[in-house]
Amino acid sequence: MTTKDERLSFLEEMKDVRRIRKPNRAEIKTPRELTPGHAERQRSAVNQPFRDANPLTADVVEPLTAHDILSWQRPGIQHGVFRKLRLGQYPIEARLDLHRMTVEEARRDVFTFVNDCIRYGLRTVIILHGKGERNPDGIAQLKSFLAKWLPELEGVLAFHSAQKHHGGTGAVYVMVRKGDRDKQHNREVHGRR
Repeated sequence: MTTKDERLSFLEEMKDVRRIRKPNRAEIKTPRELTPGHAERQRSAVNQPFRDANPLTADVVEPLTAHDILSWQRPGIQHGVFRKLRLGQYPIEARLDLHRMTVEEARRDVFTFVNDCIRYGLRTVIILHGKGERNPDGIAQLKSFLAKWLPELEGVLAFHSAQKHHGGTGAVYVMVRKGDRDKQHNREVHGRR
């Protein structure tokens, strides 16, 4: 409890205090003038429009059907290595599912996926593209584009349609090249420069 003297003392101390009549809000106004930094960023954005680093194109491709087999390898890939890939004998380290994607979404995801595989040292992966059996024209659209895109990516060494238990002609095994870190590690382990 406060005493009468304490109350009078408090009121004496507070006699010059006035109520704030402004609303309890911060006054935020965006500056009307462009700062030199803002003007430079704006000028740079206009002069350098967005460049898509993805080399894959969504042009016209040779149409493939549900039962067509995808098979391709870069020169220099050993026959035995390609055979093991074709037979699904390498462990699958990652997978990308393209089902229900548009061609543009698939284009973006395939490019990103292969680059991520290189970055993280994944060598054998699988891409599920579907067979396209439900398409009225019988054309497997994503499969057709994938057959064009994979050889265009430098990181892809070889690919082959999957074994039946991994999706058959609705999926593809992809062998990805080693990243620079893995190459350096091999040089250190095996003593080559």
